[in-house]
Amino acid sequence: MSEAKVTSKGQVTIPVDIRTGLALSAGEKVVFTMLDNGTVVMRSKNRSVKELSGSLSEFAPPTPLDVSKMKRV
Repeated sequence: MSEAKVTSKGQVTIPVDIRTGLALSAGEKVVFTMLDNGTVVMRSKNRSVKELSGSLSEFAPPTPLDVSKMKRV
């Protein structure tokens, strides 16, 4: 377990083991999420859009659809 102190300006230094585990470098962003039970989750926001390539392929139709067969809403 890592521990950090909040400064009078509300700043916290992320402990080195956490920075290493998240592969954080200076200037990178992190996201904080407050859960209903009071737990705070911190996530790294340093993923590249290129890493997401193909992540939605399971939702794609097996063959491309012809425009004339697409349902209009």
